[in-house]
Amino acid sequence: MLQLNAIRENKDAFISALKKRNLQADTIIENVLQLDENRKATQTQLDNTLAEANKLSKEIGDLFKSGKAKEANDLKEKSAHLKEASKQLTDDLNSISTELQNALYQIPNIPHASVVAGKSEEDNEEVFKEGTIPTLFEAALPHWELAKKYDIIDFELGVKIAGAGFPVYKGKGARLQRALINYFLDKNTEAGYTEVQVPHLVNEASGYGTGQLPDKEGQMYYMPEDDLYLIPTAEVPVTNIFRDVILNEKEFPITYTAYTPCFRREAGSYGAHVRGLNRLHQFDKVEIVRVEHPDKSYQALNGMVEHVKNILRELKLPYRILRLCGGDLGFTSALTFDFEVFSTAQDRWLEISSVSNFETYQANRLKLRYKDENGKSQLAHTLNGSSLALPRVLAGILENYQTEDGITIPEVLVPYCGFDRIG
Repeated sequence: MLQLNAIRENKDAFISALKKRNLQADTIIENVLQLDENRKATQTQLDNTLAEANKLSKEIGDLFKSGKAKEANDLKEKSAHLKEASKQLTDDLNSISTELQNALYQIPNIPHASVVAGKSEEDNEEVFKEGTIPTLFEAALPHWELAKKYDIIDFELGVKIAGAGFPVYKGKGARLQRALINYFLDKNTEAGYTEVQVPHLVNEASGYGTGQLPDKEGQMYYMPEDDLYLIPTAEVPVTNIFRDVILNEKEFPITYTAYTPCFRREAGSYGAHVRGLNRLHQFDKVEIVRVEHPDKSYQALNGMVEHVKNILRELKLPYRILRLCGGDLGFTSALTFDFEVFSTAQDRWLEISSVSNFETYQANRLKLRYKDENGKSQLAHTLNGSSLALPRVLAGILENYQTEDGITIPEVLVPYCGFDRIG
């Protein structure tokens, strides 16, 4: 959430920056500033009314003590009117404050200066590419056919149990899935991230804290009986560890990693591009989250990008990195780098990771602050990244490592899964 003072002081710059997201923000920004003026005016009126009521109450008390009951009772009627007025002003203030908060929730983060304007993923910038795309044999198969051929993932059984988008991993498929989770966690902890296990359900405050609510409310699974949401990513519970926390500057950097299943409704997703593991309602992911000093957050972002690069190098998968344009940038992000692995059998790139800096946007929602060297409270910066999302990594391994007589397991994963081939 953007800070009101920053909006007021940089109104024109913010409106211009939001155009990168194809958002004409003039009306939204003006509405926020007007609501803030109304809030401040109402607060002043309430303060004055309460002060007058307190003064009157003292006068009434003094009159009763002096035996002037009639004068005191005359003033009590005026006091009653002031109490009624203060009650109405309190209700008005609460209403305006709620409207202002909701209006602020509707404004996305300001893109970083390096983000280019663009309308869709077609306008994203490729900033890095590495790895050799293998040349497959003529009868090479996409991963959903390989899964069926070697009986390692059963999509139809998942439909029977839950519905489309809930695959069942079997035998070596399940072991390979577990191997990837353990490998990713080990790589992250070796890099200094502290592993945590977190709830897979969160409350509404947590959803608002990291920005999934209200922006992605329709994409999250919701349980009204308990007023809880299934998590779309570990980012939500891990980052909310720091909701309403004031840190000491010396505690930076704070680095966490977590494995969780992720749940996304993916409403409106149909067609060949979502076949197999390409898009699921439930999938596994290992996440990295950082809380940083504002002066160090972009250095940390670069470090996260290098960290994911090293994992993909060890897996020997061809990949590229995109800097997202304004039109494809996530609602809460200031700058995002997407990693994509090349699916040889599908002849297209598949997104496997997003690494983002949210600057103070999430921290302002979370009330996540730190005390600087002068003892003043400042907003921290938050970052997160997939390290990594499993479905498309697995799809890339199955397709790029397939041979005519089976699927070779990447060398780095063999100690984790206990076999070097499928088939």
